[in-house]
Amino acid sequence: MVRLSPEEYQVLQIIKDAKEIDFDTLVSKSGLKKDEIERITQLLKSYGFIDIKEERDKIAELTDEGKEYLENGLPERKILELVNKGITNVGDLTLKYPKANIGVIWAKKLGWISIFRGDVELNEIGKSFVSQKHPKEIVLEKLKYPKRFSEFLPEEIEILEEFEKRGIIKTQVKKKRFIRFNESANVSEIEVKEEVGLLTTEIITSGKWRGKEFRKYDIRISAGRLYPGKLHPYTQIVNEIKLKLVGMGFKEFKGPLVELSFWNNDVLFMPMNHPAREVHDIFYVKDLGEGNILDKEVFENVRQTHLNGWETGSKAWGIWDDKIAKKLLLRSQCTAVSARVLYSIGKGKIKPPLKMFVIDKVFRPDTIDAKHFIEFDQLEGIIVDEKVHLRHMLAFIEEIAKLFGATRVRFRPHYFPFTEPSVEADVYFEKFGWVEIGGAGIFRPEVTEPLGIKMPVLAWGIGIGRLAMLKLKIDDIRYLMSDDLEWIRDHKMV
Repeated sequence: MVRLSPEEYQVLQIIKDAKEIDFDTLVSKSGLKKDEIERITQLLKSYGFIDIKEERDKIAELTDEGKEYLENGLPERKILELVNKGITNVGDLTLKYPKANIGVIWAKKLGWISIFRGDVELNEIGKSFVSQKHPKEIVLEKLKYPKRFSEFLPEEIEILEEFEKRGIIKTQVKKKRFIRFNESANVSEIEVKEEVGLLTTEIITSGKWRGKEFRKYDIRISAGRLYPGKLHPYTQIVNEIKLKLVGMGFKEFKGPLVELSFWNNDVLFMPMNHPAREVHDIFYVKDLGEGNILDKEVFENVRQTHLNGWETGSKAWGIWDDKIAKKLLLRSQCTAVSARVLYSIGKGKIKPPLKMFVIDKVFRPDTIDAKHFIEFDQLEGIIVDEKVHLRHMLAFIEEIAKLFGATRVRFRPHYFPFTEPSVEADVYFEKFGWVEIGGAGIFRPEVTEPLGIKMPVLAWGIGIGRLAMLKLKIDDIRYLMSDDLEWIRDHKMV
């Protein structure tokens, strides 16, 4: 004989009538709290009355770009319409439609158009879709509201995966539990009786426990899952790196997120006309005016270095603009912090030798998808010492790479505006092969001497986001900033 409380029996009857029901619907129909349903379903499962299965499903939701396409049409559709109207020159299409380049690429992939010497022509396939919708457009219309991948056909899921790569949709994984009644279970021998199964403060203080029967403790029933507080998996990795670096004698430094172009670019001998200074590569801050460089001597040293080489012996760039140097921006590289530390050394505020590092956010305009984000962490550092050379720095990078499970490290010659010699570092993972992680080098005299530094400075930088993805075994960089409680709870401690 199995004894159930009235609430437990009620839940069993709901499941039996439905034959199969999802957890949230069961909560709603029973009128009980989630944790009560959690306990009851585990109890019913232990008696063999029900089975519980869990499924994971992706939820697709339109991004702002996707919403624009839903309202105005996909870029490939716009190209199809314009060419059909007689606008066939690629240049004219670009003038007529801002996203013509994207549209032309996808229209060509679909076989809708051919391009010859800058002119676009509709193919037979393209002509057939002038008056009918493409499957992509049908899927796009279904996404007016967020939907589960399981609601789409297999061929439509392929389109969803393409949309995700294009930034048209964003996705998140959701878990769903289903409770199924066990048809072979014997429910005829159930006794419904009120018992105290859980002692609460309210039951004890009110005295309601008096005269009640207490349920016997059953070790076969699974306890409810507990979610103790823990650090985000990515935070654990960052803390582990910091401990390792401090153990190697490095000191951590911080710097402002809103930075002057002077410290972000000019001190690092990046020419005023360098492509990385374009608005496509840097977030400039509007409506705050321009910043100010308080140390006029250092400002002049850097200015002269760009114009004529100053005392460094450099051929220089021959280009300078005070207004560009004083622009405010969201820091695009943590090397700006290294430059500020070097300035403090040059002014005698910090005594060398010094090993410093910074792990902090940088910001760069990008299309957000599984591999790109507009903000990410950089791990950068410098070593200021009379006795150091390039091999010391390569050894440091090897040590850090091993923290992430890399089995081999290799270095290739590379170019950076502020270091010479310079190398690019690759690490090898058994599962993924060779992965590029960052660069290193020795700061050029054009960087160090205007700041008053007369000794070697080793500089290195690593993109820890990519390494963290490999260690956490995830394929979406957005999880590094995720507030998805289910993912955080389910992920093992690092």
